[in-house]
Amino acid sequence: MVPDQISREIHVEAPVTRVWDVLTKAEHVAEWFGDAARVDLREGGELVLGWTAHGSFHAEITRVDPPTRFSYRWHKDAEVTTPPIEADSTLVEFTLTPDGDGTLLRVVESGFAGLAVPAEEQAHVAAENTKGWGEELGQLKVYAEK
Repeated sequence: MVPDQISREIHVEAPVTRVWDVLTKAEHVAEWFGDAARVDLREGGELVLGWTAHGSFHAEITRVDPPTRFSYRWHKDAEVTTPPIEADSTLVEFTLTPDGDGTLLRVVESGFAGLAVPAEEQAHVAAENTKGWGEELGQLKVYAEK
């Protein structure tokens, strides 16, 4: 059975406003999540995340609620520039909560079981993104705490 969602939480020793900026400003995103980023920070705005080795992944921002909630729907495949729909994308939702002097950051990515591809590919995408969030959130933590 394909998991429909990935959920991760990390504690970041930085204020919510710092973590918000690291999540939503292109110059910061490119430092911890891939090699390049473009962010049109508004609901309906475009987010592009680029990796030299993997290409660019296009997304549509679905929620901007500073400084506590941010979400986007992104294509499962690189270089697809049409607006994402549920059949070819997953939804990534970030929640930021003050936690002492730091921030509890939760990310939930959902929609793997609804991708319009065979179950084996759904499972592969979920497994790759599970691995990816472990790595990327670790990099976010290091970067935000500088």
